[in-house]
Amino acid sequence: MSSILPVILSGGSGTRLWPASRSMYPKQLLPLVDGKTTMLQQTAQRLAGMQNASSRCMVVCNEAHRFLVAEQLREAGHDAQIVLEPEGRNTAPAVALAAFLAAEENPEAFLLVMPADHVIHNTAEFQAAVECGMEAASQGKLVTFGIVPVRPETGYGYVKATPDGNNPVPVESFVEKPDEKTAAAYVADGSYFWNSGMFLFRAQTYLDTLSELAPEMYSACRLSIEKRTDGDFIRPDAESFLACPKDSIDYAVMEKTDAAAMVPLDAGWSDVGSWASLHEVRQQDEDGNTIDGDVVVHDCRGAFIQAESRLVAAVGVDNIVIIETKDSTLVVNKDRAQDVKEVVDALSATDRSETRLHRQVFRPWGSYDSLENADGFQVKRLVVNPGAVLSLQKHAHRAEHWVVVRGKAQITKNDDIFDLGVNESTYIAIGDIHRIANPFEEPAHIIEVQCGDYLGEDDIVRLEDNYGREGTNT
Repeated sequence: MSSILPVILSGGSGTRLWPASRSMYPKQLLPLVDGKTTMLQQTAQRLAGMQNASSRCMVVCNEAHRFLVAEQLREAGHDAQIVLEPEGRNTAPAVALAAFLAAEENPEAFLLVMPADHVIHNTAEFQAAVECGMEAASQGKLVTFGIVPVRPETGYGYVKATPDGNNPVPVESFVEKPDEKTAAAYVADGSYFWNSGMFLFRAQTYLDTLSELAPEMYSACRLSIEKRTDGDFIRPDAESFLACPKDSIDYAVMEKTDAAAMVPLDAGWSDVGSWASLHEVRQQDEDGNTIDGDVVVHDCRGAFIQAESRLVAAVGVDNIVIIETKDSTLVVNKDRAQDVKEVVDALSATDRSETRLHRQVFRPWGSYDSLENADGFQVKRLVVNPGAVLSLQKHAHRAEHWVVVRGKAQITKNDDIFDLGVNESTYIAIGDIHRIANPFEEPAHIIEVQCGDYLGEDDIVRLEDNYGREGTNT
């Protein structure tokens, strides 16, 4: 039997889980469920132990997340082929990119398409459902997985299909998100399932169907893959891909094909689409509270309270979410958790950086945390990982003062190369060519004070870079 290639879609921004999730560091890259393993890592692990599952996965993500995705998969021991979308075009084109690549290597390859930001508690049940779907996929069906509903839910679309045990059955229709009364009727009916957004099919079957139902999309994706650039990351041709229409796999393919089949799935699934749904899958105390971080509560029930950088105290509040980060705090009733997106939209409209970045920003070499920012100066804490090297660069508008507070760093300053240890410092004047490297075994922590008339991240001219970022500020 041909192997199953896991295809992980990691292009979402998770706006309803702001302020923990941000566009440059979205929810799938966060350890939201167990505090240790990110949702992307959990997804990559989901087929472990299945006899016919490929040990290698394919991840489709955007350019901005490439180093984070690669590092998280490396840390978890997963071999991955990472495909970078030139721009988000929804799920149908993303899957097409993966299908073209998979079909090149193996025309008989099966794709198991999984969003990177879902939770499945019962992996054995999930793998059993995939096995059930393989027979239908082998017969040319496009298989989706319908979640057995545990309550009336207005936040999900539904799949209508008459169940036959755990066997694949024809999809009768896809249904949009219902109102509460309709959702209750769906659950009582027994033939409506939550639409999981997960799929199983032969790569060539998907491409043939896409060619018939969405020929413009098919052609744009095909040309984009034919003209791609291969390296550490696979980069489809941007000009070709940007000609591709935007559409979901549901609208472009599944709702129009006669070959759609459904396998029921009852495995503790959640799309973790809001703080309320995350609260449901997290451990709770005897009062139904989920507490994370330095939090003190008194007489609170059904609360989700998370503190990242300071003490949070709550008294006499029920059914509430409080999320504290280094630069933002969210307070919302759980019944209104879906409306967090409205706040993010309002912040985005005024170009607030809090929708894009955390105060601590991760780079391929480590991270920086902006401790203080005022007119004419900025203070950051840099953490440079062992073996990492920042770009050789210079600035036109700012000077920098560096003090090593932990570990050891190797400094390039114009023609000089020297080491700095704890409590040692150096000064980088405007225009100096400079670089920080850490060839040592421990992380180097450096306090950086920037002074100048402009302190933006785009005041960087990269002369050399180990990560292919010459001339950019990413």
